Amino acid sequence: MIITKTPFRISFFGGGTDYPGHYLEHGGAVLATSIDKYCYISCRKLPPFFEHKHRIVYSAIENVNSLDEIRHPAVREVLRWDGTDCGLEIHHDGDLPARSGLGSSSSFTVSLIQALKALRGEMHCKRELAENAIHIEQNLIKENVGSQDQITVAYGGFNRIDFHRDGNFVVTPQILKGHRRTQLNDHLMLFFTGVTRFASVVAEDQIRNLSSRRQELETMGSMVGEAVSILANENTPIEEFGRLLAESWRYKRSLSDMISTPAIDTLYQTALDAGALGGKLLGAGGGGFLLLFARPQDHARIADTLCGLVHVPFKFDNAGSSVALYEPNGL
Repeated sequence: MIITKTPFRISFFGGGTDYPGHYLEHGGAVLATSIDKYCYISCRKLPPFFEHKHRIVYSAIENVNSLDEIRHPAVREVLRWDGTDCGLEIHHDGDLPARSGLGSSSSFTVSLIQALKALRGEMHCKRELAENAIHIEQNLIKENVGSQDQITVAYGGFNRIDFHRDGNFVVTPQILKGHRRTQLNDHLMLFFTGVTRFASVVAEDQIRNLSSRRQELETMGSMVGEAVSILANENTPIEEFGRLLAESWRYKRSLSDMISTPAIDTLYQTALDAGALGGKLLGAGGGGFLLLFARPQDHARIADTLCGLVHVPFKFDNAGSSVALYEPNGL
C-alpha cells in the first residue's frame, strides 16, 4: 500500500501568463503558495481474486478490466503513460471539493504519479513530478490548463515561478521573515461559493483571447514583482498586497466573460463593503473559492456578512507532494 499526500494551492498573481500559448512567446510569472489542505491517493496492487483488474474509487467507483474502460481521464492517461500492467486499486480522498479553483486536478495527477513510482520503489524529484504532470495534463489528457498548478503542488511552499519562452521554468522560494509570513496568512480568508465548474471550459475561452489580451496579461505578470517587493519590504504596509490583489482581479475579469458572474460580483462587492481590501476568484474562474484579503479585526464581520458561504481557514504549506505511507509489499 502506498499513500501519497499532495497539497492544494492558492495563486495570488500572474495567473494566465502560465498558459503555454502565452509564455512560449512572451514569458510569464506567477506568485503562488501551497496550503494545508490535501489530496490523498492510496494505491496498491490488486490481488488476482476479482472479476475486474482495476478498481478506482473517487466520487464514482469503477471496476474495469482494461485501461480503455477507465472513465476518469487522469487515472486512464497516467496509467497509460506509466506503462502499468499489473492490476491496481486506487482510492482518492480530498480535503476540499474538486473543480473549485485550488488546483485539485493537478494535485490528483501529481499524487497519482508519485504513488505509482513509489509502488515500484522509485522516487521522482520535484521537477520531474511537475514536468510529467504538465505533460500528462496538457498533451495526453489535452486539458486547457496552465503550468503553475503542477509546479506549485509538486514543490510546495511560497514561490515565484518564472516561465521562459524556451519552455523552461524557474522556481524561486520566497523566504519571508516569520512574522511577515504570519501577517500575510492572518489577512487572508477563503470562502467556497458553492459553485463547481470544469476549469478547462472557462480556460478555453481565456486561451482564445490570449493574443487580444496580451497587454492585460503582461500587466498581471508584472504584478508578481510588485507583490514580492511588498512582502520583502517590512516598511511597506501589508495592506498594499490586498490592494494589489483587487487590481489584479479587475484585470483578470477582463480576460473572459466567463471568469465572473453577476452573483459572484455581488458576493465580492458585499465583502468589500464589509471591510475586505481586495480578493479574487481562485483558478480559472466561474465559481469555486473566493480569496479575500482583510485586516484581521474585520474578519468576523466579513464572515457574518457572507454567512451563506463556507469559510475555510487555512495555513501555508511547505512540504509539497510526499509519500505519507510506504508499504509496497503490503496488501
